[in-house]
Amino acid sequence: MAKTAEPKTTAAKTATAGAKPARGTRTAAETEKIRVALIERRDELKAEHDQTMLEIHELQQHRLTDSAGDDQADTGTKTGEREQEITIANNLADRILQVERALERLDGGGYGWCEKCGNPIPVERLAAFPSATLCVTCKQLEERR
Repeated sequence: MAKTAEPKTTAAKTATAGAKPARGTRTAAETEKIRVALIERRDELKAEHDQTMLEIHELQQHRLTDSAGDDQADTGTKTGEREQEITIANNLADRILQVERALERLDGGGYGWCEKCGNPIPVERLAAFPSATLCVTCKQLEERR
């Protein structure tokens, strides 16, 4: 069976290599559509981040005034909640940076191309995760490590 699978794999690689599109084949309209979608996503994430930071600030103010009589369990619970809120805010900030990096790659002509192997990132992957920097194969290899 391995002999049968090998020619198919070789044929698939040859067909893929021959069909590999050149960088920069995206039209100006397609590029602008992607840019608008990324900017909208960045703005949504920034608004969510700002709201989260405001809530964190308000909760911290409330905790400072409402901590009299807390025992160790109350203090531990409040600390855990605060750490969780900060983690959410940091994750949002990371996602904002990913989108901004995608915008930079779009301007530089590298958007939609794997940063490891240089192959095009499938449109389906970009639709699901617009700030993807790796193709599916390279991402799977990275996650295994």
